[in-house]
Amino acid sequence: MSGHPLDRPIWSMLTGRQAHLAEGDDRALRIDRGYGVFGVAADTGAGAQAALAALVPDEGELWIVEGEPASVPPGMREVKRAVLAQMVAEGAPPVPRAGEPDILPLGEDDAAEMATLAEHAKPGPWGPATHRYGPFFGIREEGRLLAMAGQRILVPGMAEVSGVSTWEDCRGRGLARALIGHVMRAMVRRSEQPFLHSYADNKGAIALYESLGFRTRREVHVLVIAR
Repeated sequence: MSGHPLDRPIWSMLTGRQAHLAEGDDRALRIDRGYGVFGVAADTGAGAQAALAALVPDEGELWIVEGEPASVPPGMREVKRAVLAQMVAEGAPPVPRAGEPDILPLGEDDAAEMATLAEHAKPGPWGPATHRYGPFFGIREEGRLLAMAGQRILVPGMAEVSGVSTWEDCRGRGLARALIGHVMRAMVRRSEQPFLHSYADNKGAIALYESLGFRTRREVHVLVIAR
């Protein structure tokens, strides 16, 4: 087992602070199906891999995120692989810029709009309960939800910035920067260090995160499987 919780972020999540969201047993776990599609095996042994395969839905996918590339469990098929940059915030979070728009908390009443925005922006897997992971915040203009950001994975002393989404016609206005900064400050007030994941080839996003104080810790690997 890894000595750092971010080397196996899903295992750390589902055996620690968010164990209440886990399905499975000590051989393999997956997130509550309303929240998302992440799963993880305890190890690479046959028993754990079979238990992980049993958690794959009849229709749909399971996403495995590990420090090293994972193998496809027996009886499953590979849908895709990707490499992520795992980034951790260093130093104090950014202070708000002059003229930044008002940032509002989002909740159950906003869930449908959040899901529609996530489907458009594709910040990562989004399920019917994803908005319940933790505090989410948004920016509205004339009632329309333009952008949002929140948190997802929680590990000891750290919280993941996630769900960063902006409508295409609203990009370039600094909305994502404002929201990420707001989420980071909320985390730091709770004595949590912000981290996040970005596709390693998304240079524009990585440049934004670096400007906000994030630095790449390591690469991690995503394997998406299905029956």
